[in-house]
Amino acid sequence: MVWRMATVDVTVFGAGVFGLSVAYAVAKTGAKVRVIDPNGVGSGSSGGLVGALAPHVPEVWNEKKAFQLESLLMSDAYWAEVSDRSGMKTGYMRSGRLQPLADEAAIALARARAQGARDLWQGRAGWTVRPATGSKWEPQSPSGWLVHDSLTARIHPRMATAALGAALKELGVPIVTDGRREGKIVHATGWQGLVALSSAMGKSVGIGVKGQAALLRFDARNLPQLFAGALHVVPHYDGTVAIGSTTERDFDDPHQTDAQLDDVIARAKAALPVLQNAEVLERWAGVRPRARSRAPMLGRHPLYPEEFIANGGFKIGFGMAPMVGQVMADLVLGVKDAIPQGFRPEASL
Repeated sequence: MVWRMATVDVTVFGAGVFGLSVAYAVAKTGAKVRVIDPNGVGSGSSGGLVGALAPHVPEVWNEKKAFQLESLLMSDAYWAEVSDRSGMKTGYMRSGRLQPLADEAAIALARARAQGARDLWQGRAGWTVRPATGSKWEPQSPSGWLVHDSLTARIHPRMATAALGAALKELGVPIVTDGRREGKIVHATGWQGLVALSSAMGKSVGIGVKGQAALLRFDARNLPQLFAGALHVVPHYDGTVAIGSTTERDFDDPHQTDAQLDDVIARAKAALPVLQNAEVLERWAGVRPRARSRAPMLGRHPLYPEEFIANGGFKIGFGMAPMVGQVMADLVLGVKDAIPQGFRPEASL
């Protein structure tokens, strides 16, 4: 379907991963798109460090988990296409993930989830329970057992958003800091958009949750991600390892790092002694958008029914982005409405 209603058929406000993915999916149909963000590409939480594309556990199945599964399964081809179109690396890799198991009860639960993965992950990824091998790149496990899943992937957030921006420009999509509202309007304005929406509606429909992360110099680029002590440890292709993050509902400065990040670094090094002497290259803080329902907020805008919203990718934005772009493009262009009920704005109202 090609729209020729105006100079611009669709205006997307916000150049984080949700806004860029929506613009990309729309632009590939031939529609004329403009992206507007006063701070540029990936300036918010989409420009962070961690980049863990980790699945929900394969149990108590629901539409959110099913949607995320489809998006993660799309990711290999999606990010390869973005890289090919832009000529830039995204840092994407289906790396898999290791998690330690604390005791016999945790082992039993993990084995039950392995059956869930066989039933739910369509044979396209696995969840296995295996003994620790003593490798230096394994989290310390009190039980001596680990979970390995092959669905988890990694991405370099800054490189991925830069590549998406470049792919959009190759499709003729301008990304500007200001501009007119034209055509269909999509609001993908992150945590500040959720706060503004809450204020306008007189009730909380979403908040910003601060997270702090660090980047270490350690080359584990071909090794799996680790999840230990509630921390993500993500090897990136460039010879760095990202660790994070905190979860802070109350904060004064969204960009300030502090002793909470010191604790994250200390816990990561305790869980993985091979990182003990790794140099800290960067400390980062940013605010992630969390809708009240905890699921992404997708669909018609609750205040402006002729406009649209794509927000609330709290912790799972990059993993959800391929499917978010597809279903939002279909909705905005009038092809079909495939937004899950639990993702619609009314779920957070």
